[in-house]
Amino acid sequence: MRPNPAEIVRTLVAGRLPGLVHLAHRPGPHHARHVTDPDGRVLLLVPVASHLAAALQPPAGGSDIAVVLDVLDLPPAAGAPALGRAWVSGWAAELRGDEARRAAVDFAAVDPTGDLLDLGTRFRLYRFEVVEVRWERAGAVRRIDPGEYAEAEPDPVHPVEARLLADLAERDAPEMTDYLRRQLGLTGQTPDGPPRVVRIDRYGLVVALGRAGARRRVRLAFPCPVTDPDELAGLLPPLRRLTGARPPS
Repeated sequence: MRPNPAEIVRTLVAGRLPGLVHLAHRPGPHHARHVTDPDGRVLLLVPVASHLAAALQPPAGGSDIAVVLDVLDLPPAAGAPALGRAWVSGWAAELRGDEARRAAVDFAAVDPTGDLLDLGTRFRLYRFEVVEVRWERAGAVRRIDPGEYAEAEPDPVHPVEARLLADLAERDAPEMTDYLRRQLGLTGQTPDGPPRVVRIDRYGLVVALGRAGARRRVRLAFPCPVTDPDELAGLLPPLRRLTGARPPS
């Protein structure tokens, strides 16, 4: 198994990566702090004194404005394949009162920034339900059903992926290399160098093999999808020392 397109988009727009906001018939784009709530709706935390706040003001008689959130994946390590780019759009409206306070709790669950304490004075929260979803990768753009997007979940491993890859490469390289050779049926040293994990997600590992210019990637699947990063210690022996977790009995 591997992440499906809806899951990839939910992971990209979850709020761990920087995003740009494009507004219809307005100058831009604008850098924006964003997260998604449990239903996949996008929350934007916007400074009151900013070009984005001014651009988000609806025209006279209106209550919302068309926006597109644009998020580009940042590969977590050298040589790691990118997940692509996500574009989600909808009609953004400012939240007030109890609705804003409830949305602030959802925002803090992803990004517990102290700026939420200044909500209503220095900052405003905007929200939009996603009505159009596009995923761009390798020059191809794919449309995704908004219902599938809403039902998908962000990858729970994504927030810690870069740290895990760095630990495996710097602190546990020999043990991880031996583990990958056993899993891939490789024997001894190879002239192309050792296999290397370049991405980790809830479904498994992406492993790079071969020398530069002739490198290929293979996927090693986990027995079942991971629901919490701590479960990785039971699936990948080299991670047990890093997490302090014990293998399942």
